[in-house]
Amino acid sequence: MERKQQGNETSITEFILLGFGNVPQLQIFLFLLFLVIYIVTTTGNILIFALVVAYQQLHTPMYFFLGNLSCLETCYSSTILPKMLTSLLTGDRTISVSECITQLYFFGSLLTTECSLLSVMAYDRYLAILKPLHYAVLLNDRFCLQLVAWSWISGFMSVAIIIFMMSQLRFCGPSEVDHFFCDFSPIIKLSCSDTHMLEVTAFIHSSIFTLPPFLLTVASYVCIISAILRIPSTTGRQKAFSTCSSHLIVVTIFYGTIMIVYMLPDNNTLRDLNKVFSVFYTILTPLVNPLIYSLRNKEVHKALRRKTANKQRAFCKS
Repeated sequence: MERKQQGNETSITEFILLGFGNVPQLQIFLFLLFLVIYIVTTTGNILIFALVVAYQQLHTPMYFFLGNLSCLETCYSSTILPKMLTSLLTGDRTISVSECITQLYFFGSLLTTECSLLSVMAYDRYLAILKPLHYAVLLNDRFCLQLVAWSWISGFMSVAIIIFMMSQLRFCGPSEVDHFFCDFSPIIKLSCSDTHMLEVTAFIHSSIFTLPPFLLTVASYVCIISAILRIPSTTGRQKAFSTCSSHLIVVTIFYGTIMIVYMLPDNNTLRDLNKVFSVFYTILTPLVNPLIYSLRNKEVHKALRRKTANKQRAFCKS
């Protein structure tokens, strides 16, 4: 491990991501498992994004937001999985401090953006079910673009402040990060600088950019579910619920596992359990997104069938 001398203190320049190193006999199995997950995740999300862009019938607010979510999930999984796969394959678990902070920046930015996007998608379903006559007017193209732009810009700009403060920290050891990626809490615990202001800033950031979207998402679905339960016919309830069930599943997995991870006590007994739940919102949620929307969505099925039919016709002509 590389160290750099600063005055009377030795500053480390590399971390060791312990990951799942306590089960060395499973390294190859985990590599193959996460490789398959990464391939399916990127392929599925890129396919959904391409379908939303290419097919006119998917040019609606719901699919515009879904296309952005698919793009985000591709970037999200690419922030964590390539480094993790390399570590599992080669056994080299070192990562430089600058690379670690960079990974944390993209992870935190995309996580914040996803919170905003999920709340926007919940609002979209709220309007579609509770105010269908005003849906097209309220969610016009310009407003949809503004909502998405705000989600992306606020995510990347807000986390940049935290990352700038982290870049000023000194790390004197130990250098072992008991996680499979560079998360905020494990990293600042290794700093020998005063992190009080950084932790306050991170708390304020969460209070402004992640808690309100979560509350908006919950409020939207409370209104949606209460409205669906008031529909007299069973067929009507099923049809209304089918329009938001896919998104509700993604939201439940994403927020449910995040809350478990960050609300569990940080001790040695629960640390491995914490890693397992972290896998859900960092790796499995981007995988679940294309699977749920492709398996449960009739419009996506139609677009896929049309794309397949066009390929077959083009092949026959050639």
